[in-house]
Amino acid sequence: MTDTLEKVFITFCNNRNLEINKNQIQVIKKLQYYYDYNFRSLISKIFYKNKNQKSFYLFGDVGVGKTMILNFFFDQIKEKKIRLHFNQFMINFHEFVHQQKDKKEENIISLFVKGLKNKATLICFDEFQVTNIVDAMILGKLFDQIFKEDIKIIVTSNTKISELYKDGLQRDQFKPFIKIMEKKSIEQELIIDDDYRKSKKNLTERFFYPLNQETNFKINKYFRTISKGKKLTKKILNINGRDFVINNFYEGIVRFDFSELCEQNLGSKDYIEIVKNCGFIVLDNIPQFDDINSNQQQRFITLLDIIYEKKIPIAVTSKLNLSSFSSSRLLEKPFKRTISRLYELTSMTYN
Repeated sequence: MTDTLEKVFITFCNNRNLEINKNQIQVIKKLQYYYDYNFRSLISKIFYKNKNQKSFYLFGDVGVGKTMILNFFFDQIKEKKIRLHFNQFMINFHEFVHQQKDKKEENIISLFVKGLKNKATLICFDEFQVTNIVDAMILGKLFDQIFKEDIKIIVTSNTKISELYKDGLQRDQFKPFIKIMEKKSIEQELIIDDDYRKSKKNLTERFFYPLNQETNFKINKYFRTISKGKKLTKKILNINGRDFVINNFYEGIVRFDFSELCEQNLGSKDYIEIVKNCGFIVLDNIPQFDDINSNQQQRFITLLDIIYEKKIPIAVTSKLNLSSFSSSRLLEKPFKRTISRLYELTSMTYN
């Protein structure tokens, strides 16, 4: 980089008619510090405090621009790099473990991380979250090896490091990972008062509620309009040896009931493969969430993360409007991100 990140970021915002926010500028300055220490000459490192910070951990509420900043930084640097949604990263790791199941765990982790190092000196993880015990138990060893191989990482998350996997099963086994991340990270919170996804530009034009005859008429009419002239086929996807059938497939325009996607035993890999085949998604009958259907809610959160990552526009029908959604107690924080993304995905331009 010939110019400072701050100068380039201001130009970036001006060119896109984005507000130049002082809190985002502060994050950009911290990223400059992180970049200079980790990727500039050894001589320059003499002048930096808090050495050995190989991770930049950016956290904050939904809609404050964390992903935008991550993408901006990723595009500016020339180093060998990878950008991954954290869900996809863990899928890659578990698939590698399955392929190497005859080896010891320590050797598998070492082999996996050496493979990462061959591809990148910097890895950017968007939407870092830990929701299951399998990931929680392995992350300490995995990231310890990543740092030992001198791989740098940048992370975005809705949660500060100390509160990751809060109230999760056997959380004591996750605490070594927390200690590693706190020791190795520049931890920076991004605070902005308004969620930009809920601005007047995003009017949730394709969010239909409540669930009644009138709403059903409206969504059916809308679906007939966007699928007009397209051929209906039954698309069968084979995922990990199991068939998943998309019954309402109109050349990439698809329609699902909530129960098809979130009341079945599906996970990140299933959703990634399903979304790959979609250009527009209609999702019917989203319920209210509580502690009783928290498993379905977790699947819905994962599904929306993947749809958002792939920037697939959607239309939905729901029991209540977006501002009235409830949540299970354990998932209240990540579900805020889902609500914010529903605003954006149901307003995204679709021709």
